[in-house]
Amino acid sequence: MERDATILPAMSSRTTSSAVTDGIRVTVKSRYLPEHSTPGVQHYVFAYTVTVVNEGDQVVQLVSRHWLVTHGDGRVEEVRGPGVVGEQPVMGPRQGFEYTSGCVLRTPRGTMHGSYQMVREEDGETFDVEISEFALEMPWALN
Repeated sequence: MERDATILPAMSSRTTSSAVTDGIRVTVKSRYLPEHSTPGVQHYVFAYTVTVVNEGDQVVQLVSRHWLVTHGDGRVEEVRGPGVVGEQPVMGPRQGFEYTSGCVLRTPRGTMHGSYQMVREEDGETFDVEISEFALEMPWALN
């Protein structure tokens, strides 16, 4: 089966991204959390909200995640694990799932991107869904 991965332009800024792969749309919006951050000790906290929507016609399940987190100094962290926020959501056609999670950087700017592994209920086929890159940025931060 041919894969269709389309990256859409950022909606409002670099802190928002959207991609569609095989009928699964993943939209992410990040924000800086100053109340949880301590810039003086290089501790910058960000939240990101992910919306996954099944625009296809088959039932799918999100089974695992893979993230690449890049700090502003070039350091890259890889994160892999089952599901998201302790869940492995099942989505029927035109259904979605939304969650919010967080990330700590040692720099005021960075990026994240990755993929979700999905499985189709009908035939058990697994496939990867792209999470396009989005920025983690402390407002008014300069590198």
